[in-house]
Amino acid sequence: MFMGEYQHNIDDKGRIIIPAKYREALGQSFVITRGLDKSLFVYPLAEWQQIEQKLKTLPFTKADARKFTRFFFSGAVEAELDKQGRVSLPNNLRTYAELFKECIFVGISNRIEIWSKELWESYYQDAEESFNEIAEKIIDFDL
Repeated sequence: MFMGEYQHNIDDKGRIIIPAKYREALGQSFVITRGLDKSLFVYPLAEWQQIEQKLKTLPFTKADARKFTRFFFSGAVEAELDKQGRVSLPNNLRTYAELFKECIFVGISNRIEIWSKELWESYYQDAEESFNEIAEKIIDFDL
């Protein structure tokens, strides 16, 4: 399970350190792809395979299903950690998520999200303002 928030910088070669707290659960090999809200999603291989199976059930005759699966899978790369716990982020993914220097890693249960610091701060501020209202709408149990 992934949780917490960590900040790291991308180096000049497009590499970023994966937070040590995430490395064991992530494994040596994992998948990075375009996520929602201009973030990147990072999945352990077993989790990625479950998502792949679910997406295979979408009807290819539906335009939205085709668009989503094309976008999601075409951005996916299998990645590995180097000896320093870093991963190289492909240029197309860095550009999509506007990852140029400062990045935020966010643990979201079964995945990690990587955000540019600026986009994360903006998103967080908006979400924080409506957190109570959102919780009231979607959560049907006591936290």
